[in-house]
Amino acid sequence: MSDNELGLFLRVRRAAVTPAEVGLPTGPRRRAPGLRRSEVAALAGVSVEYVTRLEQGRDRRPSPQVLSALADALRMSAGERTLLYRLTKAADPGFNCRGHATPDRTVRPTVRALLDRLEPTPAVLLNQLSDILAHNAGFEWLAGPIGLLDATAPNHARYVFADDRARAAYPDWDQIADEQVAALKQGPFRAEPRMAALADELTVTAGDSFTRRVAGIPARARPGGVIRLAHPEAGLLRLARETLELPVDDDQRLIVYLPADAATSTALDRLDSRPPQPLRLVAG
Repeated sequence: MSDNELGLFLRVRRAAVTPAEVGLPTGPRRRAPGLRRSEVAALAGVSVEYVTRLEQGRDRRPSPQVLSALADALRMSAGERTLLYRLTKAADPGFNCRGHATPDRTVRPTVRALLDRLEPTPAVLLNQLSDILAHNAGFEWLAGPIGLLDATAPNHARYVFADDRARAAYPDWDQIADEQVAALKQGPFRAEPRMAALADELTVTAGDSFTRRVAGIPARARPGGVIRLAHPEAGLLRLARETLELPVDDDQRLIVYLPADAATSTALDRLDSRPPQPLRLVAG
């Protein structure tokens, strides 16, 4: 399993940018989509050999100036630039020692209040490990019946890859699995001890369904999108997700689920009609 997340991200991003986007001619001799290494090097003002070293993982600590030039050349968004910085910092041995990348289970009081205020809309708070730190009653009604909250310290990645119920709950399980791996890789990944331990666990418990995704999927988690959930009580639901990234020091994300069609809205209204429950904080 490769740990060259920076190189993988650069290769995938290079393949995604068309010559036309950067003002280069599109010739008939191109055998692969995207930009050539030589074109990225010319746009960024670095050598082809240096781009090759970065993509192959032989150099993982480019200067901020080089990072900025590469981000410009590859037409990266603000979110992609942040991810590029994080993947580069993951190669710094002192990064974890300073505590910036250690997943935290502390939930700030204002975030707890926000979860409560979102009722009855389902909302859940996760850290970088995909530990479920807190959720409101709306999410309990949504996720409880599929078994996601059964563990003492529930973890979404562990549920998706190691719980057989996940494949029944998510009709589009492959999409969910892809997105889960991308979310786990939004940062140091195996450079952080607890993340490495989780990855090792899933390598054993999930096998190829996890390891081939880790090797091939870059850290580009989507902030939103629609998912399908086969709910034992409410039937098939279509849910629009919105992910809110908390400040870097929190290293947490709040995910809110909204009905994506009228049938789902009606089904959620039926769930919401049950007696109210208090905000739940997850121990662990």
